[in-house]
Formats: sequence, structure tokens, C-alpha cells
Amino acid sequence: MNAEILAVGTELLMGQIVNTNAQYISERLNSIGINVYFHSVVGDNPKRLESSIKLALERSDLVVITGGLGPTKDDITKEKVAEVFGKRMVLHEESLKRIKDYFVKLGREMTDNNAKQAYFPEGSIVIENNKGTAPGCIIESDNKFVVILPGPPREMQPMFDESVMPYLQKDSGYKIVSKYIRTFGIGESKLEEMIMDLVDKQEDVTIATYAKMGEVTVRLTCKCPLSEEGFDKICPFEDEIVKRLGSYVYSTENENLEKVVTKMLLENNLTIAIAESCTGGLICSKLVSVSGVSKVFNRGIISYSNDSKVQDLGVNEDTIKKYGAVSTQTAIEMAEGVKRIAGTDIGVSITGIAGPEGGTAEKPVGLMYMALAYKGNTVCKKLNLSGDRERIINVASLHVLDLIRRQIGGIEI
Repeated sequence: MNAEILAVGTELLMGQIVNTNAQYISERLNSIGINVYFHSVVGDNPKRLESSIKLALERSDLVVITGGLGPTKDDITKEKVAEVFGKRMVLHEESLKRIKDYFVKLGREMTDNNAKQAYFPEGSIVIENNKGTAPGCIIESDNKFVVILPGPPREMQPMFDESVMPYLQKDSGYKIVSKYIRTFGIGESKLEEMIMDLVDKQEDVTIATYAKMGEVTVRLTCKCPLSEEGFDKICPFEDEIVKRLGSYVYSTENENLEKVVTKMLLENNLTIAIAESCTGGLICSKLVSVSGVSKVFNRGIISYSNDSKVQDLGVNEDTIKKYGAVSTQTAIEMAEGVKRIAGTDIGVSITGIAGPEGGTAEKPVGLMYMALAYKGNTVCKKLNLSGDRERIINVASLHVLDLIRRQIGGIEI
């Protein structure tokens, strides 16, 4: 089966909203062996929407449509699909009741136009929406399948996983399984060079690399019958690639750096405090996105100004005057200061020039110093990063997390 994902909404075409639904649905369909060949976006225009639905059905077996299920006049996705299939719209009483109950629960009055959301093309399989008022549906006709879901990701994703995936998977007979090796500190070209011989002779297992914001991920994929695990073919390749890449590998469970670092802190019962200058709290933000980190993360201090470095962290004024705020010496005193103030096992700091202004020949934009105080020893690492301000800040924060990972794990930095 091949598929097309059609997103409906003028706001998508105007760039007001990013179409994250297409990425999510593509990944999920790929995991059960359904190939996605097309992504399409169309506005809330009846003629263009009808034309897009017809084109998608001509070239794909399965069409997943998101958006256009609201109560307003321009929400016409279901109506246009019904027209294309020559079906009439019928009321689904259970959906109407659920919509009414939803408004009662919120303590709000349901307007008449919300009843429109309880009508579906005749013969549809209705998909409940537990996060909003717009149910979805599945329509089968002439060996074609159309899945219609609401646009908001918080509504669409659970509906897709809980209802659409089981429906599609029951007839596929096979699945696609993947393993992910996540790395940091190595470029994509260098990584590919280190495993190229494995890539060249791949058959049952597909090996692909992709880079994102300073990280490189290796994806290992294999198609197998539903009755099989599928990982028996992947594991030998995974073991060999991990062996070759060594300390660059930080996860084989598709976990991000902040989750890996948090797990290491928890497993080793180590507390941590962080002092950030140029990253402005991003490192702390990444850590607190992980559930359970409150057991080990004591505090974060954003010491953006020189005064803050002195007053909040105890950095010596003479250190800043002599070496500058962006220096090995200042980074070390920041790390030791936040560790001392918080009374934690680990103190971490970063100071640098994120740009685009502020750089000099001696200290250019992208220059960073990060330090880590742990077990009576403080290490400091110098970075020279490139890119715009956002990229420099993001990559710098990942370098700090990787430094924590390496220090706790006893890995050379």
C-alpha cells in the first residue's frame, strides 16, 4: 500500500503554522510498511480541495487528510470527501452526544454549528476524539482508503495511534522495525566514512544517516512479518557500528542527550547545578523537560552580566578584568561557584559569544568556554562554533550536556 498525506488549511500555506502532522504520520506509516510517496497542502477552498482529494486518490491507495473538521463554514473536508465518493452526509448520534457532553464538562454552551462535527460520509468508521470536539473517520471505497483527522497535533496524534494504526496494521501482514544510534561530536561525513563498507553491502537491513543541530543519527531498518521481532537482523549491524563509533555514541534507544544525562545522574545519585551565560537558561530548560530530574537538579543561575557572575557566583572581579568574561578562568570560577553555592556533586558553567555582534579577532563569535567541577577537579573545554545565534546557542547547550555525560561516564573529553 502506498499513501499520501494531505493537510488542509490556508494557515499552513501562509506559513502561520508548521505542518508537523505530515512528519508524524509518515513515521508511523513507515513503521508498518506503508510507503508515503506524497505530502500535499491545500487551503480552505472548495474547488482546490476537491481537486486535491481526487488527485491523491488517483495516485495513492491510502489518503490521510488532516484539518478542516471544525464547526465553521470553511471547514469542509468531510463534505468534499463525501462528494468525491458520491456519498451523503449522515448524523452520528453517539458523536453528537459526546460533543454535547464535552461542552457540559467545560461549563460552556454548545452553539448550533458544533453539531456539524457529528456528520460523516455514509458508511464511515467514526474515530473518537478525546481531546477536542472534532471526531475523525475512515472511509473505504473501491479499494481506496481515506482517513480524516483533525488538524491540532494534540488531538490528531492519539487518534492516529489508538485507532488508525491498529486498523491499518491488521491487514498489512508485515511491519518495518528500526533501531537508532544517536551520536554527538562527530560530523555526518566522517561518520559515514567510518561505516561506509557496511552501507555498501546492506541488503535486508537498510542503513541511513541524518544530521540535525550538531547531532548525527544512524537509522537501521528492516522489514519483517508481523509474527517476527525483526531485530535479529539489525543487532549485528548495530553492535558493529557502535563498536566503530565508540564514545561518540550516546544512545541506542533513540533518547535525546538530556534524557541520557538525567538517567546517568539518577543512576549515580549525583546532584547538579548549572551556571549559564550565553545560553541563557537553555541547558536548564532541556534538563527540566525530562521527568524525574527534580531529584538531582538543584538550581540554574543565568549569570548573563559580569555583575551577576561576581555577585551570584562569586567570580573574582580581577579574573574578569584580566582574562575577560569569556575565558577559561571565568568559566572555571563559574562552575566552582555554582557548585559551592548549591552544595551539589557537580557544578557546570558556560560563557561565550553567541553573536552576531560582540566578536573580535582575538575572541570571535562562536567562541565558548564550558567548565565542569566534579570530585575535586575542574575541567574546561574551549569551543569554536559557527552559524547564526540560534544555532550557536543550541549546539553549545548540547556540548555542555555531552561534557556532563562524558565526565560521569569516565569518557575522555
